[in-house]
Amino acid sequence: MPRENSISDDGRSLTPDLPEVDDTVPQTLDPTRTETPFIAVTKPSGIQTVASAPDGISTRPPVRPTFDGAAQSDPLNRFRASVQKVIRLHRSTSILDNRTDIGAEPGVDPRRETAFLAYGHLRQNCLIEMVDYSAVRSSFGRMSNKTFINMLQHEDASKREPWVKVRWINIGGISWDVMSALAIKYSLHPLALEDVLHQRGHARSKADYYNNHLFLRVLCHALAQDTDVSSDTVDPDVEIPRSFSPEPMDDTDENGVHAEGSEKDDEKTVYGTASVKRLSGLRKDKKPYGRKVNDPEAQNGSFTRLMHRGSTARVKRVQQEKTIDELKKGERVNVKISPMHIFLLRDGTVISIHPTPTLDYTAPITNRLRTRDGMLRTTADPSMLVESLLDLVVDSALQVVDEYHNKILKLEHDILLHPKMKTVRYLHILSGDLILHKRTLEPIKTVIYGLRRYDLDRCAALVDSTSNEGPTKVQGYMSHKAKIYLADVHDHMEHILTSLDMFSSISENLISFTFNMISNDMNQVMRRLTLATIIFLPLTLLTGYFGMNFDNMWSVHNNSDLFFWEIAIPSLIVVTAMFMWRDIVGAVHYIKKRWLVKQEIKLKN
Repeated sequence: MPRENSISDDGRSLTPDLPEVDDTVPQTLDPTRTETPFIAVTKPSGIQTVASAPDGISTRPPVRPTFDGAAQSDPLNRFRASVQKVIRLHRSTSILDNRTDIGAEPGVDPRRETAFLAYGHLRQNCLIEMVDYSAVRSSFGRMSNKTFINMLQHEDASKREPWVKVRWINIGGISWDVMSALAIKYSLHPLALEDVLHQRGHARSKADYYNNHLFLRVLCHALAQDTDVSSDTVDPDVEIPRSFSPEPMDDTDENGVHAEGSEKDDEKTVYGTASVKRLSGLRKDKKPYGRKVNDPEAQNGSFTRLMHRGSTARVKRVQQEKTIDELKKGERVNVKISPMHIFLLRDGTVISIHPTPTLDYTAPITNRLRTRDGMLRTTADPSMLVESLLDLVVDSALQVVDEYHNKILKLEHDILLHPKMKTVRYLHILSGDLILHKRTLEPIKTVIYGLRRYDLDRCAALVDSTSNEGPTKVQGYMSHKAKIYLADVHDHMEHILTSLDMFSSISENLISFTFNMISNDMNQVMRRLTLATIIFLPLTLLTGYFGMNFDNMWSVHNNSDLFFWEIAIPSLIVVTAMFMWRDIVGAVHYIKKRWLVKQEIKLKN
């Protein structure tokens, strides 16, 4: 049966089954044309046959149509027109989804066709590492998307050996074919899969408990170079709808150019990107042509204008964020923030997912597993592996804190030596980054504390109280030994958060100190100017008096300039002593203290 899209008109299928596509001819662009066109197809053996559009479904294997020759140009144009129509319908569907995402059903079910339509554009060459280990043996292997999916599909290939106690699947990169196959194989919860597929920027770290597994999302903070820092500057408080739809297809997708990692072999799997036959929608619609009120294309005009305004605002915001990032470069501590998703299953399987196709971040854990007498190997406890991943996140955050400490010391030295506005600018940037990191690291402490304190209680809350099977033994995901080591990780997080608070306070105090110093210097300058004005005010008065052009002036005609200085010098001394008395007393007190210190040093020697 064809798979139907709930948004299409009257349940018309946008993605028919493969046999129907091969036996169905594309419709022409002219709605008045009712004759059935013919297309020429070529079988792999090279024998050319002519296939019409029968009423039934053909039993022959599907073949890819090939068009060569001038006589076949008309079917080729009709085929291209049909593909363009499907692309326009896909755009309209995406626009409708973007408008009606509020109130949509939460979670991602990989078995539904709507999930593929929404997330099938996520294609990436993932780096997948699978480690099976116990106290006595271990095995390491790396796979590509296709190899990993084939392994999950075959029960014998994915079955664990009897000696395996823990299986760690470490995935670098997010691709729909891998995520969907993984979710179906291990029955991952739709809400957890949705959190993995949605890129919400600086989303909060959290721990979700489900019946089949424990799900953790932890933000990793690591030092990076200028070129490695992610441009994602999404506010962590901004909530994105949990059923957010992907962006409409662009001209690159329309021309058939796919992103890196879309190999043909991966597209042929049931979890990969569907082929042209599957998505072409080349069914002969027996219903008359015409647009209805609920036709997506009929509403495309208003929706396009609405989406254009929203996209323009997003473009402006992104440009402003990039400008701010460029202005902040220099004395900034470059920190790369990326989420790591962890699944802990009851059967001892641990799945870790990273957004980038690299596994350098978890390389220390892999090296520890290669050591036979290490704690991870001797315990063979999956919860200890999860604890090690959390400890790795905290250790990376400690490196970030140490770098901020060095930066604070350097800026404090510059401020105390000679305050400058350039240093204040660096402190302002540093203070903002510290506030951001504190808000992204604070939930990690809550997650660790919850795993230690409420693991058993949250597992007990998952037990169905209405079940008639009798009392069941509740068992948490974290072992007793893992909780002991989590206490040490929790202490490190306490140190990180208190250090960030201290650095933030120091940066604010240094900024205040700088402005206070500048204000104090300004006050000193104004004080000196005031003293100079007051001191020379009597001289100015006397100069103005003796400079008068009076005819009968005794002080000028009967005396020399000595009389002027006999009046000016005593006045200058009296005024200076009056207004600088406190400074004179302070200078005398300072000289006296210095003399006493020198006398005490001489007595000790």
